[in-house]
Amino acid sequence: MRGFQTTIRSLFAAGALAAGLSMAAPAMAQDDTIKVGILHSLSGTMAISETTLKDTMLFLIDEQNKKGGLLGKKLEAVVVDPASDWPLFAEKARELIEKDKVAAVFGCWTSVSRKSVLPVFEELNNLLFYPVQYEGEESQRNVFYTGAAPNQQAIPAVDYLMNEEGVQRWVLAGTDYVYPQTTNKILQAYLESKGVAKEDIMVNYTPFGHSDWQTIVTDIKNFGSAGKKTAVVSTINGDANVPFYKELANQGIKAEDIPVVAFSVGEEELAGLDTAPLVGHLTAWNYFQSVDTPENADFIAKWKEYTKNPKRVTNDPMEAHVIGFNMWVKAVEKAGTTDPDAVIDAIVGVSVPNLSGGFSTMMPNHHITKPVLIGEIQADGQMETVWQTSGLVVGDEWSDYLPDSKDLISDWRAPMSCGNFNVATGKCGGKGVN
Repeated sequence: MRGFQTTIRSLFAAGALAAGLSMAAPAMAQDDTIKVGILHSLSGTMAISETTLKDTMLFLIDEQNKKGGLLGKKLEAVVVDPASDWPLFAEKARELIEKDKVAAVFGCWTSVSRKSVLPVFEELNNLLFYPVQYEGEESQRNVFYTGAAPNQQAIPAVDYLMNEEGVQRWVLAGTDYVYPQTTNKILQAYLESKGVAKEDIMVNYTPFGHSDWQTIVTDIKNFGSAGKKTAVVSTINGDANVPFYKELANQGIKAEDIPVVAFSVGEEELAGLDTAPLVGHLTAWNYFQSVDTPENADFIAKWKEYTKNPKRVTNDPMEAHVIGFNMWVKAVEKAGTTDPDAVIDAIVGVSVPNLSGGFSTMMPNHHITKPVLIGEIQADGQMETVWQTSGLVVGDEWSDYLPDSKDLISDWRAPMSCGNFNVATGKCGGKGVN
């Protein structure tokens, strides 16, 4: 459709010029660039995590323009601030697509923000590249999930704690919204399948921005005093992490006593903390700044030069944007157009280098292949990798451990073109989102 509109505009322009009419510059300006939407919170509780993703996208767009842009045109960033306000994400997404005419959007952090915009991208048939670990149980035609699914982060982290640390009691602590709730539902089912008793699993949720952790940390301390090795699996998001870790230190909870493995704390969040009391606690991601590869060294050097800040760190969601952006560029080049339908068809199977070593590939379920790394927090706020998978793991959109989704798969290639195909019934449209 976009190609047809461009042809009509070109014919109109040629006719007008032939008639000796002067064309107003604004009428042509919309075709001079390819607009890219950036939908990240720059204020509110999630700004601590999302602002750097906005900067990452500006950096990537700048780098691509240095290479000559895309399809012979410069890329133009369109930045909006949904302000950690979940309904506002949908409003801003609509604005980017309808008003600004962006070719694709890179954005969201929390799952509630992503779910807020899903109907908009489906209705308006645009593309969202989502760069953060999430709970799975979803596969949408217009979304590309470049962060980790639970089998690429949460489950390997639990396996590590169980097998390497001998953990027997589990505190599942999260922020009170869909990602922690669903992830913990999967983890609880997984732990019970491994023989963990229900009384050895404690689940706790707190609101966004929660600051008074004294009682909860005391409860964790008491739960861990039963004579069994205990760990905290943290899906706490945003700026609530700062007082949480401070209270752990205040109450003398050390990593060797009750280790915390976090899924939403990376180098960016640690940059604002006194990390000394946190040394030895763990994070699970698919990338660390400390990864020693030529690709990563090159990226870090260019990032610090771009930001003019030698202390600026990198983190996992940044790498997910690097992968997603480069996949989009490659798919657009392959399709010869930014038309969403053409890009959706072209992107499956596209592989690009990741920063941890090797190539990540976009799979038919719109998830990518990723390595899994467990890192130990160091005094300088960096991670030392203590364990990693031997190869890349394919993101599993539907959990094998939940009864409503264990029979579902996703494949957006024709002729299936389905986000929730039930292999037991042979039909598309099982429970969940498609």
